[in-house]
Amino acid sequence: MVITLAGEALRLWGVHHIGAISRTRADRLGPLVSSGPFGIVRNPLYVGNIAIWIGFALTARLVWLAPVILILLGLEYHAIVRWEEQLLESRLGEAYREYTSRVPRWIPRLFNRGERRARREKNVQDVSAVSAVRTVGDSWRPTLFSERGTLLALAAGYLLLSLKARF
Repeated sequence: MVITLAGEALRLWGVHHIGAISRTRADRLGPLVSSGPFGIVRNPLYVGNIAIWIGFALTARLVWLAPVILILLGLEYHAIVRWEEQLLESRLGEAYREYTSRVPRWIPRLFNRGERRARREKNVQDVSAVSAVRTVGDSWRPTLFSERGTLLALAAGYLLLSLKARF
């Protein structure tokens, strides 16, 4: 359950940080968000999803399913991310290329002290762009509303697993 909860916590942090734009299906593009979880890894929502599914597999004692999930979702998200990155690079240009050179796609790096300081300074500059999407200290209500489907699915999934364990 810890892995599932960690995955959802990452998703909640990401959705809270980026705002409603994370759920849009439109072709519009907001500002480049490179702070918060997006300053650690470029795809925190996808990483969170993978953790959630792996956590469910392990909670259900289907250990063999965890690497299958990792491979299948990894392949799916890799294809999606390649398309998204092409779109972002074509629209945002050098700013996006600089971001991709600093922030890893999937696995966070251990940063040395100088890189952390540079990242903090860059994040301070990005706050004005992020504030167009979300103001620091905003209520979590819109985040929870946006994540309601995921939260309900988690609750239902764990309810079903607990019922299965009882019978």
